Amino acid sequence: MTALEGYERLEAVGLWRPGAGEQRREVIVSLGEATLTISDIQNRALTHWSLAAVSRGNRGNDPALFHPEGDDSETLELPADEAMMIEGIDRLITAINRHRPQPGKLRWYLGGAAALVVLALVFFWLPGALIGYTARVVPEVKREEIGRALLSELTRMTGEPCRAPEAMPALRSLAGRVLGPGRGSDLVVVPEGVSGSAHLPGGAILLSREVIEGPEDPDVPAGYVLVESLRAATHDPLHDLLRHAGLWPSLRLLTTGELPAAALDDYADDLLTGTPRPLDDAKVIEAFTAAELRSRPYAYHRDPSGESVLALIEGDPRAVEGSRTVLSDPAWLRLQSICDG
Repeated sequence: MTALEGYERLEAVGLWRPGAGEQRREVIVSLGEATLTISDIQNRALTHWSLAAVSRGNRGNDPALFHPEGDDSETLELPADEAMMIEGIDRLITAINRHRPQPGKLRWYLGGAAALVVLALVFFWLPGALIGYTARVVPEVKREEIGRALLSELTRMTGEPCRAPEAMPALRSLAGRVLGPGRGSDLVVVPEGVSGSAHLPGGAILLSREVIEGPEDPDVPAGYVLVESLRAATHDPLHDLLRHAGLWPSLRLLTTGELPAAALDDYADDLLTGTPRPLDDAKVIEAFTAAELRSRPYAYHRDPSGESVLALIEGDPRAVEGSRTVLSDPAWLRLQSICDG
């Protein structure tokens, strides 16, 4: 049933005023499907009001006062005894208003949608974007400072780095052979806590004591250094640290140049207990090829069964001719005693 049904043949007597200051006159009011027709007592139409543009000026009061929307100088008064007509007009006005666009609601919906977009950006896009930006703009000298501070936190779990004086030249030689000139001080051997190797912002690479003392071949620690440097080059270690620390420590680093000690302490725990990020075997073999280094000794040290490192064993780029010399035998023997001092 529509809002008009039951009212479409209504007529009533009322008082109509054409404009402000004019005399009211008695009229016949007829309710149609889309219009309110106002006629004189001879049934001659005086005006038509569109029902979509009729407003009630005194809802709930008598006599009922109606006027065209936006123009209250022209009025129509209906006495209380014309209750059926008043109810019909009121009902139609309500039905029409219900289907009109509501600017206030639209603004609310649009504002709510905009707020949701902003919140989504804040919670999902902004942290990642800010962390990525911070990692890109931090200068190398600051990265090295952060790496040293992180190493200091790590020593609580790894113990102080091994630095037997007679072994340090061999350690620098190993770094220069694998990492290249100028990086002789980037290797740090720690007595415990590190499983194989790990890397820090600023270029430092940690090696486990076991990687140095256990193998008979210097190609093994050289492989660990090579793979860890590839991992550091593939995934920025400072970005990993900031992503772990979160938005506010990253913002603090960006604005003040300092990272909270708590962020470093928490990341130090994660660095030692987390699983190393996997690398593509083809990329690893490419790195061994470029370094003129056998991949098989490193692979078997990682997994003596060979099952999980089969690609590195079968794809060894120097299986026939062997590695270009990593360390001389005397240097290798001295390096193996680095934690004895």
